[in-house]
Amino acid sequence: MLSVIVPASNEAGLIGRCIEALLSSAFTRPTPWQLIIVANGCLDSTADIARSYADAAEQANVDLLVLDLAEGNKLNAINVGETYAIGEIRVYIDADVIVEPGLLDQLARALAGLEPAYATGTLKIAPPRSWATRTYARFWSRLPFVTDGSAGCGVFAVNRSGRARWAKFPPIISDDTFVRLHFTPSERTTVRAGFTWPMVEGAGNLVRVRRRQDRGVQEIMRFYPQLLGNEGKSRARLLQLARIDPTGFAFYALVALLTKLPPLSAGYWVRGR
Repeated sequence: MLSVIVPASNEAGLIGRCIEALLSSAFTRPTPWQLIIVANGCLDSTADIARSYADAAEQANVDLLVLDLAEGNKLNAINVGETYAIGEIRVYIDADVIVEPGLLDQLARALAGLEPAYATGTLKIAPPRSWATRTYARFWSRLPFVTDGSAGCGVFAVNRSGRARWAKFPPIISDDTFVRLHFTPSERTTVRAGFTWPMVEGAGNLVRVRRRQDRGVQEIMRFYPQLLGNEGKSRARLLQLARIDPTGFAFYALVALLTKLPPLSAGYWVRGR
């Protein structure tokens, strides 16, 4: 069986589309699965909207469970959700992600073996609205980390033996990196079916998110240095990419440079959408 865990904090505007896409990511054969929505620290109607899909979930042969936690904490939400998960395969999906039909089926097939394995879908960036995000995303999507590394931004899944490699999710920034680096490149798979992931809008938000991502990588380096051997990144090929897209390279480099400067505000996280 497959268990899908979706942590969601103040996602009333997006959780419906996320659930609808998941329920439409139908299996090629009738297969029951579990969908756990973990609303956490919500000041909006996220949990109520999720509960409104109970009938649709039942018709799709899906066991829908909606948890409503007072504390707003993604990693805690995942840990609580896992106490209710019964599937041998665990899929972790952000509430702002839209999956394509067939993704869950393909993830389940990729993780059907007994050996530890990790899988994600083919990443597709939602069409950006701003020039800054459009330019940054165009270059970022060509980086080896994205094209070669099963990045798992917003969607990642593991089988039972893979999940046994760590206990609870620790209180860190980069949960996707933490999980991915528990697996060697040969243990990681990207299936053909895709998912749409939104990148934050505007130069300021890109810098703030990039700064947070860098802190997440630094946490991994400080607390889990033994995992870094599983990175398996290809050489960056930045000069080659810069010749292909000089404007994208220049703006990507500018964002990277600005992340080194002191932040103008103490904000810890931004969605920017």
